[in-house]
Amino acid sequence: MKRRQFIAGLGSAAAWPVVAQAQQSAAAMIGFLLTGRRDAIGGASTLAAVHRGFAEMGYAEGRNLAVEYRWAENHLERLPELAADLARLPVAPVVVTATAAALAMKAATKSIPIVFSIGTDPVKLGLVASLNRPDGNLTGIYNLNNEVAAKRLEVLRQIVPTATSIAHLVNPANPAFGETETRELRGAARFFGVNLSVLDVTDPGELEPAFATVVRGRAGGVVVGGDALFMDLRDAIITLAARHRVPVLYPWRQATVAGGLASYGTDFDESFRQAGVYVARLVKGEKAADLPVQQVVKMLLVINMNTAKALGLTIPETLLATADEVIQ
Repeated sequence: MKRRQFIAGLGSAAAWPVVAQAQQSAAAMIGFLLTGRRDAIGGASTLAAVHRGFAEMGYAEGRNLAVEYRWAENHLERLPELAADLARLPVAPVVVTATAAALAMKAATKSIPIVFSIGTDPVKLGLVASLNRPDGNLTGIYNLNNEVAAKRLEVLRQIVPTATSIAHLVNPANPAFGETETRELRGAARFFGVNLSVLDVTDPGELEPAFATVVRGRAGGVVVGGDALFMDLRDAIITLAARHRVPVLYPWRQATVAGGLASYGTDFDESFRQAGVYVARLVKGEKAADLPVQQVVKMLLVINMNTAKALGLTIPETLLATADEVIQ
């Protein structure tokens, strides 16, 4: 190697740490406020989907994004403290993945842009002024989860048409979400002439007693609430449903793929992917007030025929014909 080339090479090598440091310092810092556990199914699925949205927009954690995570570990009473902690950091924006987290973050800051992905009407919650013009520091994805709660009961009734009683798992620690969902289900239960029993579950230890109540009450099936807690408890619910031979309808496709009987609801992965795209747009300089709240309106009906056979159930042909996915 010639001397001039060698010196030039040394100069380039010496600059590498400087370049790396500049790239690191230029990384945008964003925050995540999540209601569940770090090691739980729901949290992992959510983060993977959001990060896909980042990647579409040219961002990746550790490259040009620095991320601060805060997990409530399903203790929703911790959310105000965690939200206040994030609000003290130089984060912009913050991603929140549940109704309770969105409310906590809104109370903590009026300046940091916030992107939510929730199943409750953000206008009725007071998170945004309108879907088209949020007019504040919040915007995000509204996945219409509560609005289709009644449809879940209808689907379950088609699977178990002789059922006179249906149970509903709800997390009372998240009333902004659970009360709306329960109200929708009560209306559907009256319409179909069935009794709806509401079973409160706030932690994993209450899940097995809830299923014992279902069995004692001879409920014909269970509609699982859309709260993030139940996504984290997905495998436990599937196991208890199989053990007690109870038909259970879920809000998430992932539960049916994992062995649940059937699900009806939003494509949650798509909802969180879109949230990731919105975060990237805010990092690029757009304002939350100018980004309309997106609505995920496509619903997925997924049926697991293996589980249906194990439960001795015959799925109506009319229901199979309308299913988006049938797992054999």
